Amino acid sequence: MQTPPFPVVLTRMPDDAVTALAGTLAAAGRPLPGVNADGAAADAFADAWRGRTGAAAELHTRTRLYRLDQLTPPRPAPTGSAHVATAADRNLVLAWFAAFSREVHSLGGDRPDAVDDRLSYGGITLWETGGTPVSMAGVTRPVAGMVRVGPVYTPPELRGRGYAGAATAAVSRTALDDGVSEVLLFTDLANPTSNALYQRIGYRPIEDRIVLTFNTPPDP
Repeated sequence: MQTPPFPVVLTRMPDDAVTALAGTLAAAGRPLPGVNADGAAADAFADAWRGRTGAAAELHTRTRLYRLDQLTPPRPAPTGSAHVATAADRNLVLAWFAAFSREVHSLGGDRPDAVDDRLSYGGITLWETGGTPVSMAGVTRPVAGMVRVGPVYTPPELRGRGYAGAATAAVSRTALDDGVSEVLLFTDLANPTSNALYQRIGYRPIEDRIVLTFNTPPDP
């Protein structure tokens, strides 16, 4: 699947299927910024894409997919409580989405429409202490009984106090209470802090993936 402007996302598949897919997309003239897949499939697709288009691939990120097992809220819990963001929080959420995007070098860029959509269904939870938001955790709409947590963001000056773990646990609990059967999230493997945090609150690793970006070849 692919949602522009993000890379094409592949499940595990045989190399010949990966090659055939790259050829079909290239022949259709579909622009692709990159590929998101397990290492073997990503490399096979990138090789086939380069052969068809001349676009070379570069490593963008290495990620790990986690699934929630037994939710274990942080202990001791940080001060504060969870609050579902509303339209009144839009400017703050926009600023934090943008800061998160810059920090992780997101390929999607700033997308106010995505923030507005999240706010429309209660898809952003803020952790507040003393009435001031200190962290946020997002969650997608349920699809086939599954949701994905993200983004999770705490301003740098407020990190190390347990706020992100509390916000993530809060949205995870809400999702479970709403009846979903699977709660997933992705981490950047270059960030050991977040990988350790999610495992402490009950997330278990499922699969490692890589994201490759394609460089547009120069005009002949």
